[in-house]
Amino acid sequence: MSRRFIPKIVTANRLREGDVVYLTADDRWSPFHHDAELIEDEAHAQMRLLHAAAQKLVVVGAYLADAKPGPNGPEPTHFREEFRTRGPSNYKHGKQADYAN
Repeated sequence: MSRRFIPKIVTANRLREGDVVYLTADDRWSPFHHDAELIEDEAHAQMRLLHAAAQKLVVVGAYLADAKPGPNGPEPTHFREEFRTRGPSNYKHGKQADYAN
């Protein structure tokens, strides 16, 4: 018996800044997890990952991360991915600086 496919998103790091980014359904890279395309088909997930991995001048380290539907878009299901949504761990940089303002 085959396993049920767990929905995924494509995530990577922007090459220039190193920021965590998420692939959207319209092929943009967004800094926000909730903007990511929630992929519910395994074959489509693999195609989206190949598309992301081919963008070597824009992003690095693209991979599929488990996600679940939420009221405002995909939500992380694992601590690591939840942590990545907050940006750098030193407070006054990236997304955390934006949250403070």
